[in-house]
Amino acid sequence: MSEQTFTSDVEVELLAIGAGPSNLGLAVALEELAPDLAENTLLIDRNPTIEWQQGMLMPWATSQVSFLKDLVTQRDPRSKFSFLNHLFETGRLDEFVNMSTFTPYRVEFAKYLRWVADSLTKVRIDLGRECVALLPRRDETGAVTGWVTTLADGTTITSRYLVYGGSREPNIPPVLAGVSPTRIVHSTSYRQRVAELSGELPYRVAVVGSSQSAAEMFRALRDDLPDSDVTWLMRSIGLSSDESSKFTNELYYPSFVDEFYQARPAAREQILREMYRTNYSVVTPPMLEHLYTDLYLDRFNDRNDRRLVTMVDITAARETDEEVVLELTDRRTGAVTELHRDVVFLGTGFDTRMPRLVRELAGNLELDRIDVSRQYRLELDSSSTAACYLQGVNEQTHGISDSLLSVLAQRAEEICRDIIAHRDGIPATAVSAKESAAL
Repeated sequence: MSEQTFTSDVEVELLAIGAGPSNLGLAVALEELAPDLAENTLLIDRNPTIEWQQGMLMPWATSQVSFLKDLVTQRDPRSKFSFLNHLFETGRLDEFVNMSTFTPYRVEFAKYLRWVADSLTKVRIDLGRECVALLPRRDETGAVTGWVTTLADGTTITSRYLVYGGSREPNIPPVLAGVSPTRIVHSTSYRQRVAELSGELPYRVAVVGSSQSAAEMFRALRDDLPDSDVTWLMRSIGLSSDESSKFTNELYYPSFVDEFYQARPAAREQILREMYRTNYSVVTPPMLEHLYTDLYLDRFNDRNDRRLVTMVDITAARETDEEVVLELTDRRTGAVTELHRDVVFLGTGFDTRMPRLVRELAGNLELDRIDVSRQYRLELDSSSTAACYLQGVNEQTHGISDSLLSVLAQRAEEICRDIIAHRDGIPATAVSAKESAAL
């Protein structure tokens, strides 16, 4: 990893915000496809280290997708930045092969991402740099010529090209918005926050949500807070398995993005609606089996300090000096009860809106709506000589796979080649996603 630590304003040709898989994949594509641009590219992240799903790095948690959906393999299986080459270079290939699995442990994949970052020789990475504002830079005619990114320490980075690869904001249900953050733990910060609690104290805990992240926290709490009373709350009738199959998984192919993007709005809505339960508010079959076995043994041993409460809404919440009081309304009967808890863990996913920084940038650009091209480029006035790209936040136009690893490698190439075409003055309308590979 080529690092650049700066204390004053800097200028680069391309700035990528966020050092997660999306922008690391882009960094790899730049080094392999556009080395001159890579040498004038800076990648920043607010975290002090390269981490992937840091809050959910339980030692037993596995990735939910194949290791072949790494940062590069589906774009170039011969690349030295592949997960398999990482295993080879670190002396772990034989052991991984012997596991006979396509889904590595999550901590393994996180280590792979750090290895990729350390293997970059041209793209510079600066960590511990939080972006607080994005502004367009204009010429005397008002045309956008670049971007000014302001960091938390007051320094700025100017660039012609900007790629946003940060995550969406955690979804905190409005009913809990008034509860102190010290008593609310979103899944994105589970590992960090649970480490601050004493595993020897009998906390009263609520877990909220019916997603994979809620399931993993419920399982982890057995070990992390073993003497605690844990109530798992969900609006659904019960836990459901994800509805993925080899047929629906074809809709996660990178090649399906073209088909989705070209579909009529009503068709897009239908696809997203029917694909929803392949990824959201569902739990993987292996996790369901593990959870049910644990609860079965709890009942057998007359242990009642871990339970599921289904078909309830949290209709109010108040906080006292000593606890959080949740008002629960039974969806079947309308009965209202109260649940007194010390800590509330949220497996409630993410805000579905565009991230705050992107919304604010759109406002500064005076855009009525945020639209991106097939190549993920923010739609700007034709007079603009700069370009901005959005990664991982385009489900409505590019399909359900956009926020996942499934299309990451191919998307990185498409963005990379679109930037190359833009530098050369080739109009975006003249270059399709498939044709861009010939540039």
